[in-house]
Amino acid sequence: MQIGDLLITESQLKTKLNESVHENRRGEFALLLAMLSHDTLDFSEFHLPKSDTKHYQANEDALRKQFGAGPKQPLAPDTFNMLIGKNNTELLAKMGSAVGMSDIKLTQCLKPEPFNIRDDKKHIPLTVIDNCELAVRRRIKNTNTELSNPQMDAVAFYDDLQNEAIHQPLHLFSA
Repeated sequence: MQIGDLLITESQLKTKLNESVHENRRGEFALLLAMLSHDTLDFSEFHLPKSDTKHYQANEDALRKQFGAGPKQPLAPDTFNMLIGKNNTELLAKMGSAVGMSDIKLTQCLKPEPFNIRDDKKHIPLTVIDNCELAVRRRIKNTNTELSNPQMDAVAFYDDLQNEAIHQPLHLFSA
């Protein structure tokens, strides 16, 4: 078996790997695999032939119309209103008993409600804060002191360093 060029990808071997497996030539199979490049980016899957594709930009509305998708569900309402979900459970109970669950689903598909009640990227819900560690909660509330600049009484610290009782060896007294 002769290979004319530097062996990098398995596509250069054509059917040699397959033949060595079926003819039970394990040594040749191992040698061929060892000679291949070990870099994943050299694999044949990353060097497929390029095809000419038209680069067109389709907007979201055109794609929704083409595929028959419903309206986009907003992430948050335009204006913040604390009373948005005030009577939702009562309305759901009335609608569910009157018209059924399928009508509720249809209403949600035709006029989707926002995912969240406020459009504030810096707002963190209390349920998330409650699941955080204590150090993270303090950092969020800014109640901790910075570790790089701790608050301390420097004068008292230096006075304690000069106290000779600190530098004396520890005496153990028996009672």
